[in-house]
This record gives sequence, structure tokens and C-alpha cells, in this order.
Amino acid sequence: MATDNRPLSPHLQVYRPQLTSVLSILHRITGVALAIGTLLLVWWLIAAAAGPGAYDAAQGFIGSILGRLLLLGWTFALFYHLANGIRHLLGRRLGVRAAHRLYHRLAGGDRVGRADSDKLDRRLRRAGRVI
Repeated sequence: MATDNRPLSPHLQVYRPQLTSVLSILHRITGVALAIGTLLLVWWLIAAAAGPGAYDAAQGFIGSILGRLLLLGWTFALFYHLANGIRHLLGRRLGVRAAHRLYHRLAGGDRVGRADSDKLDRRLRRAGRVI
């Protein structure tokens, strides 16, 4: 069977990433980061129970530059994952405009979110769909 003339499936080259898909992927990545960060927390707790030598080693790593960067990333992952989980629980109870605003706030672009939501609101009003 000759497949040379068949078109290729348009995958990531054709489609532009949408905000909802990017935030969904980021939610999954932060979930993995939380799992890895929890292993660091468990190591610290076991070291605290094991004695002063093990605790000093764990505290030395966590107090280093790399340890502090890991804690900063874990903290970001925790708060982002929490906020996105709350947004997910609200689900479809939000209107289109409120959901769009919340997506942009989760992405960190509050002013961009407001401007984009206002643009979406104007488009929907012109189309006859009042929010």
C-alpha cells in the first residue's frame, strides 16, 4: 500500500496552543512537581526522626541554593495547583467571561485577562449572546 501521497495528520504544527490547554498541561506538571517535592519533605521528616547527623545533612541540602530553589518551585506548584483545583471545582457555574478572566489570572496576566475578557464580552454582545 503506497502511503507517499497521503496527507500527514495536522498535529502540533497546525494548531495554536490555547490558554485552557496550556493551563491543563501546567496543572499536570505541577502535580508531578508536588509529588517530587513531597518526597523531599518525607526525606526531611525521616532525617529529623533518625537523629542529629541525618537531620543536619538534610537541613544542609534544603538550606543550599539548590534546595531553596526547589522549595520555591514546590511552593509555586502548590499554590498554582490549589488555585486551579478550586477553579475546576467551580466548573461550569462560572459564566464565559468570569471563567476567561480566571484563566488569565491563573496564568499571571491579570491586566491582560481583564482586557481580553472585555474584548470577548464585546464580541459576544455583537453576536447577540449577552452574558
